Formats: sequence, C-alpha cells, structure tokens
Amino acid sequence: MFKFRWHHAAALTAVSASVVLGLAVVPAAGAGGVSATFSKGSDWGTGYEGKYTITNGSTSARTSWTVEFDLPAGHRLSGLWDGNQTTSGQRVTVKNTWNGTIAPGASVSFGFNVNYSGAFTAPTNCKLDGGSCSATGQPPTDPPPTDPPPTDPPPTDPPSGKINLGYFAQWTVYARNYHVKNIHTSGSAAKMTHINYAFGNVQNGQCVMGERDPDIDKFYDAASSVDGVADSWDAGALRGNFNQLRKLKKMYPHLKVLYSFGGWTWSGGFGQAAQNPAAFAESCYKFVEDPRWADVFDGIDIDWEYPNACGLTCDTSGPAAFKNIAQALRNRFGQNYLVTAAITADGTNGGKIDAADYGGAAQYLNWYNVMTYDYFGAFAAQGPTAPHSPLRSYPGIPTQGFDSDTAIQKLKSKGVPSNKLLLGIGFYGRGWTGVTQSAPGGSATGPAPSSVEPSGGIDDYKALKTRCPANGTVGGTAYAHCGNEWWSYDTPATIGGKMTYSKQQGLGGAFFWELSGDTTNGELITAIRNGLN
Repeated sequence: MFKFRWHHAAALTAVSASVVLGLAVVPAAGAGGVSATFSKGSDWGTGYEGKYTITNGSTSARTSWTVEFDLPAGHRLSGLWDGNQTTSGQRVTVKNTWNGTIAPGASVSFGFNVNYSGAFTAPTNCKLDGGSCSATGQPPTDPPPTDPPPTDPPPTDPPSGKINLGYFAQWTVYARNYHVKNIHTSGSAAKMTHINYAFGNVQNGQCVMGERDPDIDKFYDAASSVDGVADSWDAGALRGNFNQLRKLKKMYPHLKVLYSFGGWTWSGGFGQAAQNPAAFAESCYKFVEDPRWADVFDGIDIDWEYPNACGLTCDTSGPAAFKNIAQALRNRFGQNYLVTAAITADGTNGGKIDAADYGGAAQYLNWYNVMTYDYFGAFAAQGPTAPHSPLRSYPGIPTQGFDSDTAIQKLKSKGVPSNKLLLGIGFYGRGWTGVTQSAPGGSATGPAPSSVEPSGGIDDYKALKTRCPANGTVGGTAYAHCGNEWWSYDTPATIGGKMTYSKQQGLGGAFFWELSGDTTNGELITAIRNGLN
C-alpha cells in the first residue's frame, strides 16, 4: 500500500451536512442554573450523530454530571464518546469521564451515534443530575462537591481484553506542533492500551535511532512537559519524546509503549537484516534496552513495507525472510516483551499477503497491525475516486481484494489466529480535485489541496470534518464531495461500524495511524474505545 514518509493515513465520515435542530431546550428566564441541551449533527437516513451540551449558568464550579434520556422505539445507541454510558432498555445514562469540571459560564459535551429504523425522533425525558435538563435558576438537587478536582483526573479503564493502539510519529512535534503532552490533554491516553513510537531506522542490518533531536534531545519546559516539570540540562539527562513518554507512563500505568522500526521510508534496510536475523535481533535488543531509556519501551514493532515485495523499494529476500526475523526477535527478547509487526492488507490473489509467510511468523508475534487503509488515493491522479479504507468490497471497487475484510479473511486462512489481528484505522483522508461526480468512481484531475502535505491528496480528519464534511458512505466507510473535491475518511460513525466488525470477527482490537490527525478532544480514539467496549 502506498504511504508517504509519515507512514499510514485515512479518514472518512458518514453522511449529510450538519444541521442543529431547534430541539435544544432554551434556558428559562432565571437562567442561573445548569442545563443540558440536545443537538443533532449528521444524519444518514438510518442513523445520526447527536450531542448533549452541559452548560454551567451558576456561579459555582461543577465537578461532575449525569445526564439521562430515553431513545424512541426503533432507535439504538451504537457508540458514545466523552462520557461513560449504561443503558437499560431505551433509557441511556451518561456520566462524565475526564470532562466533569465545568467552570461558571463554561460548557462541556458528549457525543453519540444512534442507529434507527423509520423516521428520526429526538431523545426525550432528559434528566440532569436527577432534575430537569432546563436551566431553572436553581442549583441541582444534589449540590456539587466542594473539594477541588484533582489536577490529573484518574485514567479510565482501557477496553477490557481489547487492544486500542495508536502510533505517535516523532516528527509531529515540529510542523504539526503535536507533542506527547497532547496525548494526555486530549483525553486519549486514558482510552488507549498501547502506543507505537515511530520510527526507528534499519541500517547495515541493525536497529538504529531514527532522529536524535525529537527522540532524546529536544528540551521541554514546564509548560510543554507532560507533568509540568521542565527537562533537565544535566549531562546524560534524557530529554525529548523518550522522556515525555516515560512521564506519560507514570501518569497512566496501564499504557505500554513499543518502539516501531521501519515504515515506508526506512524499510529498505530489512533485506540486509534478513541475511543475519540473529545479529539483527541482538542489535534491536541492545538498542531498545539501552539503560538510558530501557524503562520507556515494553517491546518492539517491525514495520517492514514489504517483505519479498515492493514498497518504496523492492525486496527479494524470499518468502521465509519475515518469519526468520520474527523468530529471531522472539528468541532474543523472550516472552516478557511484546514483539509485533505492522503488515500489508493487500488481499489480492498473488498479492503482498501471499508474498511472505505471515501464517508461519504469527507464532512468534503478539499481534499484527493490519494496515487496512491507503488502498486508493490520488497517487492515481485521474482516479477513479474510491475510499482509501473500505471495510468491505462494494460494486464498482477499482481493485478486487483491496478491502479490509478480504485481507482479514485471507490472513485467517493462512493460520493467523483472529485475536492476533488488529484492524487498522486512518485518522486522515485521501482526496482528489477536479471531480464532478459525487458517488465513488468519478474521474479527477489530480490530488486535492491539503493543509499538511504540500503535494496534496491527504489531510487530517480534524481538518476535513469541517472543511469537507462527509455526505455519503460506501463499503463501510465515508466519503465527501464538496465543490470539485472528493475525499474519503473515517468518522466516529463509521469507526463504530468497524469496531462492531472487529468484535464480530473475534479480532484482538484495533490500531490507528496516527495521533495528531484526531481532534483536540480525541473524537476518533474515543469512538474506537467505545466501539471496543
């Protein structure tokens, strides 16, 4: 699959232009209390995206909230983010997670997706902390606690038994201004189970550091550090992303961090590494277990694009090379370390999955990150337009076998256990310009302009969700046609569907590329977490 230097990417959104209903309760005349108002966003005919906004109109800070509402008959909750929910029949109860504190005059919100049959009907019988959802000028029946909230709210439990892994790319600390601290402030750290740090390089048959400055040298002052404590300039002190990840792990003890080697740009060295797998494994172990940062990493991830096939360069090391490297890594790292791999999702007959012994290598690996994205994009400048991360095939798909389900089923048929497969989600979209046709399959004149890639054709979900909102779905993912641009990307709604698929297939969970593409409050990672619960 095609990828730029920053590895994976994709995003899609489901459905029609956002419209806020006049169903939100207008605060009453004595609007000094606390209110919860409903608004509806995208609606795709069989479901919609909703939101409740809790507004503190009082003079006292709130430190918690509970909202209850009824869904009409034929309506079913399919996902929820920025809150913990329980359901009893049609009654939904939502409690705050990281967003319990509401200063006077401020607001917080939670979002959710609902599937429905028939006609849309708004939720009813809203209750806020047991009372009316309208602002009445009176405080809630139960006054808020007087103790100040903790500086760092305790992390929520990660999905039970399911992996929710995200890539953190070292270079995002520069042009994208995305840092390890953002994993904390967005609420994402509490919802993840694992982080893959990308990337280390492979040179001369060995694991080596990718980029020294962001990895271990970059200085973080108190304001930009995860824990509010500035880095040390003392000789030998660890700085950069490695030190920030160390601090993040102390705040969120459930998090595991793996060092990922390779990627689209740095996979060319694996062929030489395959000539002496034991020596390669030894170099990787010594590097990951360097005393300066040994406590940061819980394992290693191999992102070889692609064994015995072509990526940025072509590899001819043979079908057994990948298995040999996996075996050598497991032998050297032992059973107490995580050893994983990001692999192709090319399900075509005779394609990249068939080029290497992924079935034989699975016994040595904890799991595979199956890169089920980047199937289609403006690297084919004239189109046809097609979603870059379809969950399933669909009539008119340009290449049979370029869909997630086909890849998953092929890997299973080769003997890879279901629970060792993670479904890939891209936190970005791919798009074309010069497109007149809204439905997939249209012609184009080139890559659509981008806020992150000078050559165009790829952009973050956080930019696309408002710049070019999704207005259709195909193959279990979303697409958007706005002006002469056509984009495909995943949204909270389509991610919900993909997580349902992951559970139905007995997969180990999901992973995504990469953290900086999400919104500042982690919409997509929340959808993954809620979908896996």
